[in-house]
Amino acid sequence: MSDSQRQRRHWQFDWRLLVFSGVFLPVLISLGIWQLNRAAEKQLLLDQWQQEAENLDWSDMVARDLSNGRPVTLTGLYGNRSWLLDNRTRDGVPGYEVLTEFRPFAGPPVVVNRGWVQALRTRDQLPEVSSPEGVFTLEGRISDYPVPPVLVDQPAVGGQWPRRVQSLSEEAARAEIPELPGRIVRLSGGQQPGAYRADWEPDLMGPQTHYGYATQWFALAVALTILTVVASYRKTGANNDNDDG
Repeated sequence: MSDSQRQRRHWQFDWRLLVFSGVFLPVLISLGIWQLNRAAEKQLLLDQWQQEAENLDWSDMVARDLSNGRPVTLTGLYGNRSWLLDNRTRDGVPGYEVLTEFRPFAGPPVVVNRGWVQALRTRDQLPEVSSPEGVFTLEGRISDYPVPPVLVDQPAVGGQWPRRVQSLSEEAARAEIPELPGRIVRLSGGQQPGAYRADWEPDLMGPQTHYGYATQWFALAVALTILTVVASYRKTGANNDNDDG
C-alpha cells in the first residue's frame, strides 16, 4: 500500500462538539449524583418509618404522621361494613377492590383495602365478601382514599352491606364511621389476614429505583464522553493531511 493510500487518525479540534459535550456532560453527571442523593434520603426515610412502625402504636401514628406509603402494623378486629370499589381490573378481568372497616385495639378505626375480587357475570349480583372473625395483626401501608381526579357521585348513607361504589372519599366514609382518620391502609400482600388479591404497585419509589435512574444518567455521561473522543479523531491521508475539514 502506497503512502498516499495509507490513512491514519489524529486528534482534530472541533469547538462545536466540545462545547456540546461541555454543556451536557456536567448536566448528566449532576443528574446522576442527584439520584444517588435521593436514594440515600429515601433509604433514611424508610428506615425511620420502619423503626417508628415497630415503636409507635396506631393512635400515636395517627397523631404524628400518616404519610402516603408509610408502613403500619395494626392489631384488632375486622368490622362488618365493606365497600366494593367498582371498575377495578386485573389482567383485563373486571372486578372490585374490597374496602373494609378495621378496629384496632389502640386508636381510631380505619378503612383497610383488602385487595381485588372478580366481578360476577351480571351487574345485579355482587361477589360474596365477608370479614374474618377473630383478632388479627395486619401489616400494610398508608394510602389515600380512592377518589378519582374528577369526583363522581358519592355513595348514599344507609342501605345494606357490602355496597358498590365508584369512589370513596374521606367525607363519604366518615358519614358511616365518624372516627376515621384522613387516610386508609392497604394490606401489604395476599398473605395478610383477610386479604384477597393484594398485588399492588409500590406506593413509594424506593431507593433501588433511584439507583437505577442514577445508573442510566452515568451511562449516558460515559457514552457522551466516548462518542466525543471517537468523533474527534479523523482519518487523514497523504492528500488531506493539511485538510482542516
